[in-house]
Amino acid sequence: MTTNGERRRLNPIAATGRWSTRHPWQAIGIWLAFVALAVGALAVTGSKSLQSGTVGEAARGYALIDRNGLYRDHPNLAYLHSDTLRITDPAFRAAVDDVRRRMTRVLGGNLTTRVAAGGHSALVVQNPPTPGDRGALQSALEAAARAHPQITIGGDGSGGGANTTSDLHRAEKLALPVTLIVLLFAFGALVAALVPVLLGLTAVIATFGLLGPVSHLFALDDSVKTIVLLIGMAVGVDYALFYVVRSREERLRGLPSHEALERTTRTSGRTVVIAGTTVAIAMAGQYVVGSPIFNGIASGTITVVACAVAGSVTVLPAVLELLGPRIDRGRIPFLPHLHTDSAKSRFWPAVIDRVLRRPVLSLIVGAALLLALAVPALGMHIAEPDADTLKGKPDPTVTRMQADFPGTSERAIVVVTAPPAEHARVARGLRRLEGQAAASGIAHRPFTTHESSDGRATAVELPLTGLGNNTASRQAVATLRNDLIPETLGGIPGVETAVTGLTAEDVDFTHQIERGMPYVIAFVLALAFLLLLVSFRSLVVPVKAIVLNLLSVAASYGVLVLVFQHHWAESLLGFHSNGTIIAWLPLFLFVVLFGLSMDYHVFILSRIREGVDNGLTSDEAVRYGITRTAGVVTSAALVMVGVFSIFGTLSQLDVKQAGVGLAIAILLDATVVRGVLLPASMKLLGDWNWHLPRWLEWLPRTNLEHTHRREPTVGAAEPALTTD
Repeated sequence: MTTNGERRRLNPIAATGRWSTRHPWQAIGIWLAFVALAVGALAVTGSKSLQSGTVGEAARGYALIDRNGLYRDHPNLAYLHSDTLRITDPAFRAAVDDVRRRMTRVLGGNLTTRVAAGGHSALVVQNPPTPGDRGALQSALEAAARAHPQITIGGDGSGGGANTTSDLHRAEKLALPVTLIVLLFAFGALVAALVPVLLGLTAVIATFGLLGPVSHLFALDDSVKTIVLLIGMAVGVDYALFYVVRSREERLRGLPSHEALERTTRTSGRTVVIAGTTVAIAMAGQYVVGSPIFNGIASGTITVVACAVAGSVTVLPAVLELLGPRIDRGRIPFLPHLHTDSAKSRFWPAVIDRVLRRPVLSLIVGAALLLALAVPALGMHIAEPDADTLKGKPDPTVTRMQADFPGTSERAIVVVTAPPAEHARVARGLRRLEGQAAASGIAHRPFTTHESSDGRATAVELPLTGLGNNTASRQAVATLRNDLIPETLGGIPGVETAVTGLTAEDVDFTHQIERGMPYVIAFVLALAFLLLLVSFRSLVVPVKAIVLNLLSVAASYGVLVLVFQHHWAESLLGFHSNGTIIAWLPLFLFVVLFGLSMDYHVFILSRIREGVDNGLTSDEAVRYGITRTAGVVTSAALVMVGVFSIFGTLSQLDVKQAGVGLAIAILLDATVVRGVLLPASMKLLGDWNWHLPRWLEWLPRTNLEHTHRREPTVGAAEPALTTD
């Protein structure tokens, strides 16, 4: 039982958990009221969506376009092709006339028709385009294609974004069922499986509401809600698992349900707070990049982690108090399940025993495996591909259209502002720029020029060589910025220039990520090191945790390169390799994987430290901590691998890469790192694991968990440990 002295010394986390178990209905009511208020906040403030995540010179170019009224939409295009018929054949001519009629009906007139060399392809263009429904245009072209089956008819690839939305909605719908199924196998009981799902779900709902006011500080990209769902369910399920399994474990030791739960709040509560803080630190690293997209993702993920931690230390103890032993109700007969109870599990204790008997060999083999997987990451190439590439497979019609009509390729937009007195010099400079761009092969005619009403600003659209997302297109942007524009316009007094467009956006976004990545890594590692140093009062623990996590992240990078920069997995996963990794993915994977991996690390280390504090030798504590947590870590990892694998099956290339990278990394982390490298390294270091130099003795003692030592009884299979 807990004494009066212990009550006075309870830390805030344990005190909150104690109050929750003593007043369960009030705690549940407060939590539900918080969720309702959060949802109400969204209704009051509304949500602000990110209009553009563009950075650098491309963002400055768009600002100049908006300021001077130079914006022009992409021309409306219809492409017709036949391998056998030519434009002079009646069937081909009839198809062209039909397409023109349908486009006029949807968009209005002002159409021109171009014919490619050889006469097998035609392009119907409306430029300048009239405002119209691109979806209606797409439907009109599809109807024309059905009416003329002998002719290939398509547009310019617009409207493909709907595929992204349907992909993400499908993944969101599957995430909850997959989570529940894995937890049913983990617990073998419906009630125990539902508790983590409900905690994660309510934390996500509360976060969705809080994203309303948050979005007025950091505008949110459309992808934020999906990421919040993934991270929220991941950490919510993790933290609930820590509580549910620990309370079960204490009951199996013979404690009454109420005492078992109070002990759980004193132990798992501390773990959850440290783990959640570490995840939040990792997510905060995204702010360092200075990108509006990453600012929104960081804000959303930190909010959902905070909600999951708050729910874990407040409402979760109340729910477990009300359920008591009934949490094991709803057992499903004949359902094979993972053993979250270490007393019944044989696999992980057998693995840990073998690792601890041969720690040097285990460490060498495990580290060699991860390093071998990480080697391909040295050849990683990152880029932000165009919308057609993101579909996973290139559209052959669009590819052929750009080959027949190079002027339809992705454009660079050169924006120039200058005093009115320099208008003539600017016009001459732009003509020289166009001539040099065409002569050097970096752009294809026809070029399009727009002038502001006051003559102070001009925008020239230059269709780039390549397909907009390849090396040739990006090099063309660099040539424009670094060579041609300084040569032709650089000497004009008062002139301001910027090169923008989708390819320029890619160049600037990729550059910003490459420049910011070292600072993100340094920020996350430094803060995580300080948190673990203070939490465990050990210099070795944070260093080792960081090294092991970096190994698993590097290995996942290597697997990502093997799968997506090469062609051997294309048929297996259903995509077309463009030889690059999505530009934002390495940074996103780093912060997510570092945070989630550290989640497990803190959980395991807390149990090992508990063993040491209660009198076990270092070796005994390592075996105790890892075998006690192996089932929980495996179950939590399988939940995430299952959910992330869903994203690996989707058609969008960026989502597919993220899903595969996350699933592989979590799998490696929960098996090779936690099951082999962690116990082997701790065995070899022995008491040095808890070394704190004298010059660091001034560090504050967190006292997050109060523990009375009692001499433990160490059995051959597992030490019996008490904490009161």
